[in-house]
Amino acid sequence: MKLKIIHVYLLKQMIGPFFVSAGILSFVFLMSQMPQLADYVVNFRVGMLSVVLLVIYTMPFFLTFVIPMSAMLAVLLTFFKLSSDNEITALKSGGYGLSGLLAPVLVFCLAAACLTAFMGVKGLVWGRVSMKDLLRQVAKTSADVALKARAFNTKFKGVVIYINEIDPKRRTLRHVFIEDRQHPGVTGIIVASSGSLESDPVRGVWRLWLTDGVINHVNLADNSANSFRFDTYRLDMDLESALSLTASNRPKDEEEMTFSELLEFIGNRMERDDLYWLAVLQLHKKMSIPFACVVFGLLAVPLGIVSRSARRSFGVGLGIFFFLVYYIMLALGEVLGEAGAWYYPPAVGMWTPNLALGALGVYLFMRAADDRPVDLTAMPARIGSMLLARIGRKR
Repeated sequence: MKLKIIHVYLLKQMIGPFFVSAGILSFVFLMSQMPQLADYVVNFRVGMLSVVLLVIYTMPFFLTFVIPMSAMLAVLLTFFKLSSDNEITALKSGGYGLSGLLAPVLVFCLAAACLTAFMGVKGLVWGRVSMKDLLRQVAKTSADVALKARAFNTKFKGVVIYINEIDPKRRTLRHVFIEDRQHPGVTGIIVASSGSLESDPVRGVWRLWLTDGVINHVNLADNSANSFRFDTYRLDMDLESALSLTASNRPKDEEEMTFSELLEFIGNRMERDDLYWLAVLQLHKKMSIPFACVVFGLLAVPLGIVSRSARRSFGVGLGIFFFLVYYIMLALGEVLGEAGAWYYPPAVGMWTPNLALGALGVYLFMRAADDRPVDLTAMPARIGSMLLARIGRKR
């Protein structure tokens, strides 16, 4: 009964900080998206309902990172409080070691891992597919939402567009360059000083009106070429091709595939090309990030205990620091793993952060369990002293 009471007490202590941390971190992620969302509303006149749906559809993506970090902060703050209130010392004096407190931490972190896995396997796929479908509907009513200034737009089938300036409020374009290959064997190069774009959802086309320009046509079939100027010219472009095809027939990328679809794709893919390695990378990523909840929980226990002499902000800073280390290692592994090179396969790139921080967590936990904790509070001062000593030697 004594063990059960302690375990339930620890679980209750971790739930509160978890939801507070998740709320704060989610708010930070949403604030980072506000400039783009505000641009949709102000410049492209996207409705508020569509903006709310966009926020909902992006939530699974950042929750796959928010949940592990919130679990780590919850465990860290809980053990920081227990250590500061001398409850850890009281338990040890009663013959209850630190290892006995690990069970509720593992249960809590496994629950967070399951939630993260659900977000990565189901929620992320649902969010990406739903967002593309929503953007397709938005683009049908706001044709210029998909165009970017000073960039080659290749979303239209057979058409490449470069626009120097875009006025989203007036929906006007300045200094337009177009390469038109919609007709087989004929290439058209269009240069216009200005233009405007409108959509025709009924006919399924985007209509580009150009003014004051010149067209150069090259016919490869009969080796002919001609050029003429125009005051006004209309160019119709396929709407569905610009919107990545319809929801029913467009191919899925690796981030839109479920776990079973990734396994099927990898098994049926004969070529070891970029698509194959991206699918393998995504498969391991969907497994490694949820497992990070357990790694962070194991690491947070000794971090919360050894930082008892410092302020709570120091413990939170330690948690954020190690999460950033994990994220940087994961991003580096993703970049190297995308190539699928034999010396750094995707599995290594996705699991190395867990193995490295997991080994560090086991080491710190064993030191703390043997009452030989590593004094992390003195590390900044030691590093500062070493840097000052080196600077003094150079002088």
